[in-house]
Amino acid sequence: LKVRVVRSSPPSSQFKATFQESYQVYKRYQMVIHKDPPDKPTINQVRLVPVSFEDPQFKSSFNQSATLFAKYQMAIHKDTPSECGENEFTRFLCDSPLEAENAPTGPECGYGSFHQQYWLDGKIIAVGVIDILPYCVSSVYLYYDPDYSFLSLGVYSALR
Repeated sequence: LKVRVVRSSPPSSQFKATFQESYQVYKRYQMVIHKDPPDKPTINQVRLVPVSFEDPQFKSSFNQSATLFAKYQMAIHKDTPSECGENEFTRFLCDSPLEAENAPTGPECGYGSFHQQYWLDGKIIAVGVIDILPYCVSSVYLYYDPDYSFLSLGVYSALR
């Protein structure tokens, strides 16, 4: 097994040279694993959402994320419902001491705390809570729908 890291943005010559082959692997994966039809439009199934109640995407997905968090905590960590309610979710994974910053030389999304949402068939199946900082990305926590544990979403998220 040989693993290569190729720059995708801006696209390197290696990225351009292997784009079609990579796309075909992705498309086959989607068809076999997720049962996508061959003509399904490719849409971004991973969303990076700033942790901010001012952000419309964050607000619109908050209830779904909080419900998924509770399901995960109760199934995987055997928490009681009172230990993983909305207030506990907000305190643990939404309140952050980091302030959002959009530096001109930084990433397009800016620096700060984010929820990396993994969507499948219109619903969130996993969330990686990450901090994007000037010199690193810090993985804070990952929770997923236990019904999809066969996908090894923690491993996928770490590799991604």
